[in-house]
Amino acid sequence: MTAFARACGVTDERSRAHVPLAGCQAYPAYVSWLALNASPTDTVLALTANFSAWGGYCARIAAGLRTHYGFEDESCAFLDFFAAPAPDLDAQATAAVQAGLDSGALDMETAHTYGALLQRYESMFWAALS
Repeated sequence: MTAFARACGVTDERSRAHVPLAGCQAYPAYVSWLALNASPTDTVLALTANFSAWGGYCARIAAGLRTHYGFEDESCAFLDFFAAPAPDLDAQATAAVQAGLDSGALDMETAHTYGALLQRYESMFWAALS
């Protein structure tokens, strides 16, 4: 069991019995679909824009868990990982998008559609949790 689950008071038995919420599965399923089916350049642009927002969420959630619930660093490690700036990843994404622009492989309309869908699926995730 993860440190996060333990900090939330989840027992091994409860963890094994957990049935995922359908609304929380749409976002990761769509990311998987993009990885398997979409143009890499369009996908990189959509994911890079989405991860910027995701990193902000992770930072705020980790801070709130520490402040209001006394969570330790180990329990927030997943959130901290995504909250931290990733300059190498940003540089790689910029290079991939530039290569797509240079080769004509980037379809801005499709990338925008992918990004909009990612945001909607992420919104479904949060709504399912509430």
